[in-house]
Amino acid sequence: MPEVKENPAPVIALLRGNAAKLAVWLLALLVLAASHAHAESLSRSHLPGPVVAALRRYDMSARGLSVVIRPVDGSGAVLDFNADVPRSPASTLKLLTTLVSLEKLGPAYTWKTEAYGDGPVRRGQLQGNLYIKGYGDPDVVIEDFWRFLHGLRELGVRSIGGDLVLDQSYFVPASTTPGEFDDHPLRPYNVLPSALLVNFQAVRIRFFPQPHDRRVRIVADPLPDRLSIINHVRLVSGPCQGGARGVGMRVVHLRYGTRVIFSGDYAAACGQSDRYRVLSDPRDYIGGIFRELWTGMGGRFSGRVRYGHVPPSAHLLYTGHSPPLAEVIRSINKYSNNVMARQLLLTLGAKFVRAPGTIEGGAKVVRAWLAANGMSFAELVVDNGSGLSRRARISARHLADVLTAAYDGPDMPEFFASLPILAVDGTMKDRLDGSTLAGRAHLKTGSLDGVRSTAGIMLDDKGRRMVVVCLQNDPRADTEAGEAVQNALLEWVYHRP
Repeated sequence: MPEVKENPAPVIALLRGNAAKLAVWLLALLVLAASHAHAESLSRSHLPGPVVAALRRYDMSARGLSVVIRPVDGSGAVLDFNADVPRSPASTLKLLTTLVSLEKLGPAYTWKTEAYGDGPVRRGQLQGNLYIKGYGDPDVVIEDFWRFLHGLRELGVRSIGGDLVLDQSYFVPASTTPGEFDDHPLRPYNVLPSALLVNFQAVRIRFFPQPHDRRVRIVADPLPDRLSIINHVRLVSGPCQGGARGVGMRVVHLRYGTRVIFSGDYAAACGQSDRYRVLSDPRDYIGGIFRELWTGMGGRFSGRVRYGHVPPSAHLLYTGHSPPLAEVIRSINKYSNNVMARQLLLTLGAKFVRAPGTIEGGAKVVRAWLAANGMSFAELVVDNGSGLSRRARISARHLADVLTAAYDGPDMPEFFASLPILAVDGTMKDRLDGSTLAGRAHLKTGSLDGVRSTAGIMLDDKGRRMVVVCLQNDPRADTEAGEAVQNALLEWVYHRP
C-alpha cells in the first residue's frame, strides 16, 4: 500500500498566520503597557494643578522646587518632582540629626552635669575651688541650673572658698564665630554650642515705660557678670510702631567688661515688651547666673569665675541629669532650636567616635547609621546638624527615605511626636489654621533667606498616611509666596483622589 504523505504547507501557513497575529497582539499589549507606564510616570513627575497655579500666581519657577509624596510603607511615589536635586534643607535637616540620635543613644538617654571640689567641705565651706563640668546637655535652663545648685546646698555646702571653674572640655571649642552665618552675632539662634551651656546664653531685655517719670526702665534678666547697661532711650507719645524694634542697641566690649548702650525712641503706647539677645561669653554669663542664684539661696562666694579642667585629685560632689532625649527632641523639632541640634551632633561624636566631640565625628556617626540602614546619600552635607547653614545639602528623595526609615524604626512614636502638628503647635501652629487639615499632619518646617522646607507625614481624607517632603530654594521661597505654594501642595495631598 503506497505511503500517504500529508502536505504540511497549509498547517505551516496557519501557524505563521496565527504567530503574526499573536505578535501584533503582543506588540499592542506592550505599547499599551508602555503608554500606561509613561502616563503614570508623567503623572508622578508633573506638579499638581493647584501647585502650578500657586507658582504662577506668585511668578515663581518650578526649577527651585523638589517634592516627594509617597505612602509611609515606601510602596511607590505618588509625586516625584526634581527629587534628586541636592537642596538646602534649612531646619528639616534636624530630622536626620534627631532620628540618628534617638536610635543611637536611645529615647531614655540623659546628659549629666557634674560638680567637683578640690578641697574638703568643713563647717559648710568648700575649702577650695568648685568645678562644674558639662557633658553637652542641650536643655539647661535657669530653673534646671537652680536645681543643680540646690543639690549642692542640700549636701551642706554654703560657702565656696576658692573660684568657680567651668570645664568645657567634653566638646572641641567651636572654630566659627557667632555672626558667621548671617552677621547677627547677638541673635540667640546663632549661639555656638558648648559642653556647659546654660539657658542658651540668652538675656531677656525688658522694656518698662514709666510715663510718670518720663523714662523707659530697661532690665536685663539674667544679668551676666561684668555687664552694664547704659540707657539713652527717650519715652515718647504717639502710636506704637513695633515696640522695642525702634530702639537701637550697641554692644561695646572693654577690657574690664561689656557695656550695652540703648538709644532711640520708645512709645509709651507700646507698653511692656521684650527682646532676647546674647550679650556676653559663657564664662561671664554663667558666672552672673551662678552669683545671683547662689547668693539667693543664702550661699557665699567671692572668688573669680574662670575656665579650666577638673583635676584628677578633685572629688565628685553632685551630679545633675537632663530630661530624657525623647523629651529634648520635642523642643528641637517643634520649635526648631538650632543650638540644641548642634549639641546633639557633638554628643554623637563624643559618645561614638571620641571625646572631645567634634562636628566631623558627629557627621561620621550619621553616615555610619545611614550605611547600616542601607542608605548612602552622596550629596549629603551635614555641616553642623541644625540646618542653619548655607552648606547643608540633601535631596528630597533622600529626606523622604529618612522619614520612611523613621516610620519603620523602633523609635517611631517618639520621633514623630516630636514634630510640629499642623495648625496646632510649634512652628506649624498658624499654618492652615481652621482648615480641614488641622491636626492631620506632623511636619517639620525650615526657613532661611531664599529657602523654605516642609517634611513629615500626613493622614489624608481617605485615611492613607503619606510621607511629604517639599524643599524650595528660590529667592522668594521664605516669603508668603513660598508658604502659599507649600500650602497648595498640602491641600492637594490631603484631598487627593
